Amino acid sequence: MTQGPVLVTSAAGGRQGRTGRHVSEMLLARGVPVRAFARSIDERSERLRQMGADVVVGDFLDIRSVQRAVEGVSSIYFAYPVQDGLLDATATMAWAAREAGISRLIDVEMLVSSPDAPTPRMRQNFLSEQVFEWAGIGAAHIRATVFYENLRSFSRLSLASQGTIRLPWGHIDTVIPLVAGEDVARVAVGLLTSPSLPANSAYPLIGSVISLREIIATFGRVLRRDVRYEEISDEEWRRNAQAIGTPPHAIEHLSNLWRTFRGFARNPQPFAVTETIEKLGGAKPKTFEAFVREEQDTLKAEAAQSAA
Repeated sequence: MTQGPVLVTSAAGGRQGRTGRHVSEMLLARGVPVRAFARSIDERSERLRQMGADVVVGDFLDIRSVQRAVEGVSSIYFAYPVQDGLLDATATMAWAAREAGISRLIDVEMLVSSPDAPTPRMRQNFLSEQVFEWAGIGAAHIRATVFYENLRSFSRLSLASQGTIRLPWGHIDTVIPLVAGEDVARVAVGLLTSPSLPANSAYPLIGSVISLREIIATFGRVLRRDVRYEEISDEEWRRNAQAIGTPPHAIEHLSNLWRTFRGFARNPQPFAVTETIEKLGGAKPKTFEAFVREEQDTLKAEAAQSAA
């Protein structure tokens, strides 16, 4: 479909799965022109520029900078970070895209998107989807579950220093749906470059369904060390998340999500790996073990530094 540049938001990469960066790099590798929307010029955005992207600086909540970024593009990848402002950013982008005559916008949301979803962010995601639909800009929605990268982020310190995964996830046999940020990006690229796209479409993405026990065993097997799970309270997790600079909006969302996960142990959910990743992304989903193996050098270096 791509007749002009694709506008990729959050292109430099962020705290979650860095899907915007992956999307930019994948499109550029295919020879698709990319306009990379970044908050500032830094080492990450400069790297995209060197790869051939047209880097533009802007703010999701600044209507004029969004309007300038949208001018002349053929389609949009919209990925707003887990922080305050999603609905304002959605309305801004929807207006600018409609004014520019955009006919395809792919946004990434949470796995559950409904008025009764278990977290405030998921309920905002539902409203965000409705706004994009009302704008008539050919929106399609990727509904992704928790990224492998999130689990990596929230376990890195205790894993390195104590060989533990410290989370308020309840029983060690709790089963959790996960996905690689790279797989989400591959599906997005498939949708952005597809010749046609069904209207009002949504694509749930689950790359693996794995128990906490299997997660611990995978870390131990790859890192060749004893790894344990230590359940902590919601309050302690909040304090730890605050200490590493997690935004309050994300803490509120994830605190509710962790409570939902604990409920899975009592009431198992019928989660399954989705075919969408292979059909639209062109490859089987990345396994959690493959992800950990990719990260093992960094994980081992962190453990060595902690022990020093």
